[in-house]
Amino acid sequence: MKIVILDMLNHIITEKQWSVFDVFENVIKYDNTSRDETIDRIKDADAIITNKVVLGKSELDAAKNLKYIGVVATGYNVVDVQYAKEKGIAVTNVPSYGTDTVAEFTFGMMLSLARRYELHYQAVKEGMWQEKNSFCFNLTPQFDLNGKTLGIIGFGKIGQRVSEIAKAFRMNVLVLDRKGNYRIEDGVEFVSLEKLLKESDFVSLHCNLTEDNYQMVNEIFLKQMKPTAYLLNMSRGGLVNESDLANALNNDWIAGAGVDTVSVEPIEENNPLLNAKNIIITPHMAWLAKEALERILDTAVDNLQKFQDGVLQNRIV
Repeated sequence: MKIVILDMLNHIITEKQWSVFDVFENVIKYDNTSRDETIDRIKDADAIITNKVVLGKSELDAAKNLKYIGVVATGYNVVDVQYAKEKGIAVTNVPSYGTDTVAEFTFGMMLSLARRYELHYQAVKEGMWQEKNSFCFNLTPQFDLNGKTLGIIGFGKIGQRVSEIAKAFRMNVLVLDRKGNYRIEDGVEFVSLEKLLKESDFVSLHCNLTEDNYQMVNEIFLKQMKPTAYLLNMSRGGLVNESDLANALNNDWIAGAGVDTVSVEPIEENNPLLNAKNIIITPHMAWLAKEALERILDTAVDNLQKFQDGVLQNRIV
């Protein structure tokens, strides 16, 4: 079996870490693969490992021997899974490597918005505290998470872990239930989108990107939020209409936002969020704890081994 790893992302994951794939014979590794290079590199592959390299209809048609695609991520929108299914190609992902990692980062972002650490650190470096000649100094109002309401959209493993941490902070937790099965369960209230947006102090996205929820965060969505509320996106940039979010921030429809993902990565110079106020943007790093990197590679290897053994594990199709 010829295995092709399309994007080792060596600036993030070292070649030594990728050596876990050396348990297989005939493994070809590439640091990165452009769209123009993809077909030539996969044309005789039996198995492909990808993180961000897109595998659409033309790529799948070109890979005549392809039997397996392993996505080294939880989100698998880089693969045309419906066409892969039609062609009998197995697709797996890594569903739970970053549960704690992303949940912890979410609360780091939440606390940063509540206390604005980075803003005050910069002010101290610039001498503003010294100029005030006071034992304490602040540029923005500070507030506790205790007693605030967190609205969670997407209640998979990460959303559930975020809920657990929120309850430890003594926050109220609302979760979107699109099926209308509204209830209170284990201290969590399952509600409509309208109620969640109306009552939440923080709205946090933890869902996969699909055709149905593409740019779900738009003007209509944002205008239903409280003017004191904050939007959090540690999921996928495509969930957000970035022009509408920038407009919401600059016109005080909401108090602020913290996003770890954007629609095009790396972020483009003309992205409207770069000129929006009251926003913290991080470079898609919520998943990057070293423990998570080890889990993701170990699971990716195990997925492929299970496939070779005829065992279903983490199968999308």
